[in-house]
Amino acid sequence: MATTATFVPLSEYLETSYRPDCDYLDGELLERNVGEWDHSRLQILLSGFLLSREKQWGILAVTEQRVQVKPRRFRIPDIAVLTSPPSGRIVTEPPFLCIEILSHSDRIVEMQERIDDYLEFGVRYVWLINPHTRRAFIYTREGVREVKDGILDTTNPDLRVALAELD
Repeated sequence: MATTATFVPLSEYLETSYRPDCDYLDGELLERNVGEWDHSRLQILLSGFLLSREKQWGILAVTEQRVQVKPRRFRIPDIAVLTSPPSGRIVTEPPFLCIEILSHSDRIVEMQERIDDYLEFGVRYVWLINPHTRRAFIYTREGVREVKDGILDTTNPDLRVALAELD
């Protein structure tokens, strides 16, 4: 998943804009895998789908938003879904849902660490989607389940996304 790691003081990370933005894990700046067609296309389609239902579902959808999961750990989910706006420039309260779309070079060990960070922070749902195969998984604190019917969902608020509709 990460292509390079560089040590950076927290203050520098918070004052710097990276293109693309980077995860920050206890002093290490980690680049994210971006720029692949399948990943980018699914990210924009899913973002648009969520955006068009924000009022109906009472959510706010954002892409590539810094989320502070621990005092010295920041993750950048592909898509984050919140139920209220953040109090500042960085999300410091758990999003309702974090969505990660796999890139070809993502490694499962690194992705699992990312998912664990979200769940330990208090994120209720994490969706992991392979854009090439359209296999998807829903993670919660109770466990993980593979999406067999192509429908990603949550409760309270009730979100329902059919992967087949995102073409």
